[in-house]
Amino acid sequence: MKKKHALILGGTGATGQELVKLLLKDSTFEKVSIFSRRKINIQNKKLSIHVIDFSRLDHYADLIMGDVLFSALGTTLADAGSKTNQYLVDFEYQYNFAKIAANNGIDIFSLVSSYGANAKSIFFYPKLKGMLEQKIKSLSFKNIQIFQPSFLIRQLDMIRPTEKIVVRFFNIIARIYFFKSFKPIAVKDLALKMVVESKFYKNKKITFYEPKNLFNYKK
Repeated sequence: MKKKHALILGGTGATGQELVKLLLKDSTFEKVSIFSRRKINIQNKKLSIHVIDFSRLDHYADLIMGDVLFSALGTTLADAGSKTNQYLVDFEYQYNFAKIAANNGIDIFSLVSSYGANAKSIFFYPKLKGMLEQKIKSLSFKNIQIFQPSFLIRQLDMIRPTEKIVVRFFNIIARIYFFKSFKPIAVKDLALKMVVESKFYKNKKITFYEPKNLFNYKK
């Protein structure tokens, strides 16, 4: 099997950190490149870290080369400070990077989206994710894998007290069959699913992974 080169957006976030760990240990991938707005203190012979200005992505086009692009880039409205800034990170940066990657011949794009993503939603966040999904579908990747988890369980050192309450709540209601789609998933489990799925070409261009696919329960 051909050794692969993986590129990661959002490598400093909760899911991104788990992707980095898995890919560095996986012998299928001989090279891992992280694209980030800030320095990352990780050293590994397989790893290349590129600190870039996302507003000038065309300056880095020659670096955006490889086999698989993983995007776990994203921010919250609270951290972004405004809807405009969140749109910039969650939509503009990801789409513009993906467009360059597709034009450079990267075959597979693995994207962390959100359950309920819908470009026609009246709510900002699911609408934002739905808009991104729509735009990504038009790009020339051979395989696009879109992961739509309900709620992510972040690492203990990253999770906020309010998140712990939300996780408990959704874990409880997810015991009811009709609410299984709301079952939270640990970021390490999501990252593992993304890495495993990225190793295989699909019969169709676009594959969605809703919670029922992530947890493998029947409809």
